[in-house]
Amino acid sequence: MKTFNRRQFAASIASAALAGPALNAEIPLNLPGTAVRNPPFPLSIMLWTVWTDLPFEQRLAKVANAGYTNVELVGEYAKWTESDFQQANIARKHLGINFDATAGLHNGLGNPGVRDAFLAELKQALEPMHRLDCPAMIALSGNVVPGLSREQQHQSCIEGLKQATSLIEGKQIDGQPMRLLLECIDPEENPHYFLQSAAEAIDIVRAVNHPQVQFLYDIFHEQIAEGNLIEKLEKHIDVIGLIHVADVPGRHEPGTGEINYSNIYRKLADLNYRHTVAMEFHPTGDPVSTLRAARQMVSSAIVAA
Repeated sequence: MKTFNRRQFAASIASAALAGPALNAEIPLNLPGTAVRNPPFPLSIMLWTVWTDLPFEQRLAKVANAGYTNVELVGEYAKWTESDFQQANIARKHLGINFDATAGLHNGLGNPGVRDAFLAELKQALEPMHRLDCPAMIALSGNVVPGLSREQQHQSCIEGLKQATSLIEGKQIDGQPMRLLLECIDPEENPHYFLQSAAEAIDIVRAVNHPQVQFLYDIFHEQIAEGNLIEKLEKHIDVIGLIHVADVPGRHEPGTGEINYSNIYRKLADLNYRHTVAMEFHPTGDPVSTLRAARQMVSSAIVAA
């Protein structure tokens, strides 16, 4: 099966590669799970990383089988019919799964020339987010724009997010505040991407200064880009609204590379972090077993603290 990164996967959706997701799979009952102590923060799975060859409902059943109750999307719903939305909601509610965040916007914040398109796209995305009870949208800066200085693109990200707050100000989905989550991409994955530094992204979020605009701290990307992972947690936990997990190198499960995730999980617990931690890795073995082990690692790390 071909391996995609998340941005390539989103592009494949846009090009109608997933134009007609099959939502007719049988949902298994009484799914087996591994009884582990729940961590103080919710855990999720970024769905683009696993089971991409299965129908959507079967993928949700696999998530439940692995012991997770949250899923993050990349706009898989872009081409869904009314029936598709109904079946997806039936499946997730039956399995006890929530959609905690989604990505999939194609216009970036760093280019003022596409700001109107970004805002229109975000406004359009709010409707399926409401339908799926999904309260958070991941936002990207986009690539470096020829002819614009870094300061101009930096300010464009700030202004774009400030204008976007008018679309979500005070609004909730499923009882939770709607949020925009700004994410960095490391220079190895995309050397042309504008916002590669967590420090700069955090500066942007702080400049926007709105409780519904937060930073998505992708540990995998930041280890490649700049490192010094835990200090950023200590200094900026107040603006971190989502954490993504994968090890370096390879984007595989924690424990396969150089990042000490047990220390990170303990620090998150110490800092009273209560937003979601999402697994966004390519499992090296059976995905269900690997995701269960990743969940167990979180619990074990916190219990051992």
